[in-house]
Amino acid sequence: MALVLGSANTASASGPQRVMSLSLCTDELLISLLAPARIASVTYLAQSADNAQRWREAATLRTNHGTAEEILAHQPDLVLTSTYTGTTVRALLQRAGTPLVEIPSAHNFDEIRTITRTVARAVGEEAKGERLLADMNQILENPAAARPTPPIRVAAWDGSGTVPARDTLFDAILTAAGGANVAAAQHGTGQSAFSLEALLLAHPTVLVYGTADTTARNLHTDFNQHPLLLARYAQRRISLPEVHYACGTPDTAKAVAGLRAKLIAATATVPP
Repeated sequence: MALVLGSANTASASGPQRVMSLSLCTDELLISLLAPARIASVTYLAQSADNAQRWREAATLRTNHGTAEEILAHQPDLVLTSTYTGTTVRALLQRAGTPLVEIPSAHNFDEIRTITRTVARAVGEEAKGERLLADMNQILENPAAARPTPPIRVAAWDGSGTVPARDTLFDAILTAAGGANVAAAQHGTGQSAFSLEALLLAHPTVLVYGTADTTARNLHTDFNQHPLLLARYAQRRISLPEVHYACGTPDTAKAVAGLRAKLIAATATVPP
């Protein structure tokens, strides 16, 4: 789950004091686990509300674009990134003796638990990591928030021709919220091809868009506003902005309750 390069951690017993993140998903975890004084920098993406859930906390932090020059300038004692670290960065960190922890993407809540514990252990904040996971579990297991029965049939849709199927974070969030992903049943794992015709044949009850604005002008507007979709789903199109499922962190659970409420509200308009 994590690959560590370089010499043993030379930071104090309380954990590394200058941690640098080179990917958006490790940005989010780092911000949730460490005080700002211990964060050397995060990526510039972390300060955008369109990309990150903790963009407000990131607004005061130093940022980077993942360059070797910035690594030298920011002098981290630990670097966190995704599993796609470039060879130049990897070689630089090896020469400097700076530990590197590479974190894969999370596709479900169990993987979020594993990844959170990996990062928390690397930065010396295991207790904080467990508290974050306890909060996540409480949201997911809230007995007062009963899932719809039977599950509501849902298709993710933005007109792009691809949809998230099984083994995706979207599918995990949807399942926890009480939805059944029609693409997961028909189109395997990961991102799958899904035409307008396939969408209509699948007969989902609700369409979920990865943007807050289902009428926004873009290259897919013609599909989004297709007369058949408008006729069938005019009152049953809701949003789950991509920022909620782009990265798997304990914050991901917060999307579940909101999506569940939207699904229930949308199905109230289904004709008898």
